[in-house]
Amino acid sequence: MAEEAGAKALFEKFGTYVLPGRVDDPRRAIDEAQEAERIGLGAVWISERFALKEPAVLAGAVSEATSKIRINGTFYSTMRHPIVTASIANLMQAMSGERFGIMFARAVPAYMKMLGAPAITMERLADCISIMRSLWKGETVDYEGVLGKFPMLKLTDMHKGKVPPIIFTAIGPKSLEFAGTHCDGVLLHPFVSPDGVRNSTKIVRDAAEAAGRDPMSVRIYHNIIVAPDLPKDEEEAVVGGRAITYFELPGFGDMIVEINGWDKSVLDEIRAHPKIACLNGKPADQAYTRQELVDVSRILPKHWIDEGAAVGTAAQCADQLMAFLDAGADEILLHGSSPFDMGPLTTELKRALVARGL
Repeated sequence: MAEEAGAKALFEKFGTYVLPGRVDDPRRAIDEAQEAERIGLGAVWISERFALKEPAVLAGAVSEATSKIRINGTFYSTMRHPIVTASIANLMQAMSGERFGIMFARAVPAYMKMLGAPAITMERLADCISIMRSLWKGETVDYEGVLGKFPMLKLTDMHKGKVPPIIFTAIGPKSLEFAGTHCDGVLLHPFVSPDGVRNSTKIVRDAAEAAGRDPMSVRIYHNIIVAPDLPKDEEEAVVGGRAITYFELPGFGDMIVEINGWDKSVLDEIRAHPKIACLNGKPADQAYTRQELVDVSRILPKHWIDEGAAVGTAAQCADQLMAFLDAGADEILLHGSSPFDMGPLTTELKRALVARGL
């Protein structure tokens, strides 16, 4: 049977998170991954949230419940011994039929400090990536440095095929340059606008070229909040409430605004709101549900939502998402809505992709 027009491009260019936000039923990830595959999306992404969102466990479950969809798991690199992380990725490639990708995230420094975990610095991350790649080549690693002292690291039983791509989530210029220098891909942060995508892509590509790498070998992924055909109250929570969990964070919110060229004074208003001011450094998404942050989100200028997310009918969302591909994103991670709410959106995305000759 002939493949539906736009289906190949949809599979190559669009994926989704499973278990977005806080979780009380992790088994839902299996149903969501199967639905994502059924409607033609090409990847599922799993974030790390300690308790019920452990990416190693969830990635294994998803790999057995699906057959072709790519699986990307997010890890805080300093939370595990390097050989444990390398082994998880090695095993996942073998288990999934080489569908696994590993993403490293830096996390909020204050959060890592609360956990008593080492900060995820660029130096630590660069050494971690170097160790991973050496282990995946079957090499024995003798390392002493910022990560500690590891006299003899070796993966005894190796998956002999493709090594997992290493993706880094980045916002500011230094992290974008790091991705271009060291990684196979970079995931841009939610609420980065099309202009922000252009700015970010240039930084990544220039850094890759300066490091002697093929600039186009670094895949640009963009994480975009989508709210297709949602009731107004749910839309406000999915988009506005979640937006506040990003913009209230010192450093994170500032970098998003800077890369987009937006007015930073809005961040002062957000952080002065009583619900945020009382947190004393604790992330808002650990203190409140998205619904509880909707009132704070009313501070956001309308154009921040219009430029940084995809909201409205499924057709409107699809057309808005094309602007991010036009700006340089190679693949888009749909975030905020469940795959069970995305069927009409994927239909409209295929239409929009065909209209662009993709």
